[in-house]
Amino acid sequence: MFRRKMFFGLLGLAVLIVLAFAVGCQSGNPFTAQHTPVVGAKSEAVDITIYNQNIALVKDKRTLALKSGMNEIRFTDVASQIDPTSVQFASLADPTGTRVIEQNYAYDIVGSSKILQKYLDQTVALVTEDGTKYTGKLLSGSDDIILQSDDGQVTTVKLARVRELKFPQLPGGLITKPTLIWKINSSRDGNQDAQVTYMTNGINWKANYVVVVNAQDTAMNLNGWVTIDNQSGATYEDARLKLVAGDVRRVTQVPAARDGGIAPAPTAAKSEPQFTQQDFFEYHLYSLQRATTIRNRETKQIEFTTAANVPITKLFVYDGASNLRFYGYQITDPNYGKTSNAKVAVMLEFKNSEANKMGMPLPKGTLRVYKADSDGSNQFIGEDNIDHTPRDEMIRLNIGNAFDVVGERKQTNFVKVSDRVIEETYQIKIRNHKKEAVEVRVPEHLFRWSNWELKNLSQDYIKTDAQTIEFRVNIPADGEKIVNYTVRYSW
Repeated sequence: MFRRKMFFGLLGLAVLIVLAFAVGCQSGNPFTAQHTPVVGAKSEAVDITIYNQNIALVKDKRTLALKSGMNEIRFTDVASQIDPTSVQFASLADPTGTRVIEQNYAYDIVGSSKILQKYLDQTVALVTEDGTKYTGKLLSGSDDIILQSDDGQVTTVKLARVRELKFPQLPGGLITKPTLIWKINSSRDGNQDAQVTYMTNGINWKANYVVVVNAQDTAMNLNGWVTIDNQSGATYEDARLKLVAGDVRRVTQVPAARDGGIAPAPTAAKSEPQFTQQDFFEYHLYSLQRATTIRNRETKQIEFTTAANVPITKLFVYDGASNLRFYGYQITDPNYGKTSNAKVAVMLEFKNSEANKMGMPLPKGTLRVYKADSDGSNQFIGEDNIDHTPRDEMIRLNIGNAFDVVGERKQTNFVKVSDRVIEETYQIKIRNHKKEAVEVRVPEHLFRWSNWELKNLSQDYIKTDAQTIEFRVNIPADGEKIVNYTVRYSW
């Protein structure tokens, strides 16, 4: 393995030497380096706006050395996942007199495997570790190197034995990095600042939130982190970073980006916000108040919001038949809807408001919840996803199931009163094995038909929508409560 790595290292060195030779030789190609100035890799200013849909808008300002008339420019160090059709060029010094009239995007990157593929059936020379020299037509280079001499003899040389490999010249069409190649018509001589704007895939951001609840489960500290995953094929040095949160429509689908993982645990200390937020069209724009470098193949996390002592409410919810809903037609099968579960969900609810020490529109993301144990160490207690949430909206997190509170739901009666009337009765039991009393919210979905009427209720209910009611059941410590109700459907 070490020798193989050494071989490819030497091969890369040979390629660079050949590249330098080829650049000076290929004067017949109008897009070779001899006739095509290479714009410096160091950008004077980079602005990058990242969308949470695995795309970004890049604005790159550089200085071009132009002459009056036609110029050929190679613009290097662009993202390898660039959309060439999105490129916009603007001369900041001569916006009306300098313009791109033709563009080529070159992406056939030079590399050892490509070099060997390009030289199949051509003559190459190599030297092994013991100094033996071989010359012949390259038949294969995918594993071991197979050469055929002029007399037809075939020689196989192990890659691990190769010390030096020589090619006559660099094949045409190979470059060392993705490059935009332009024909630019300029009305004057001299240096010009130009801004190039393009879109690229392969870079994404998402929000990750970390919450620590207090001992009484009545308040929380929250930190929001931006997680940026850059797989675009370019590094953005000292970039001015903006993030767009919202569902921006795209004509073509892009692959989903990776989750950035768990953000660091929050503290209760209040710090100056690193991001400012503004309304932007029908979305929200977050701007980092300093420059940052986003390296290729790197995941970066930046804190963007923090809040301490935010009031929260802990809820127990027993939805014994959460899979049921009204489908728009009568359901008369007496056995339908009888199955249930015993799990009681634990939820946290809070309002994203200034009164609650929050109020910034929150981008969608994963919210992870922690709580300190008796030793003072934070322990993970659950997580949930939130959608884009405006200010002054309620957020409810389903973070797990209660251990000591269980439910039981069963159908106790079903009667077909007539061809147009059905009655059925349900009994719901909630058992509380905790040392303190709890309130459990019990939603029931009236799924058989749109016209319904309740009878024989054991306690009051709240109508939450046209087909859903909710009982709020108070259960004493180590106690049980039973809810009974009958529903009559008619059509």
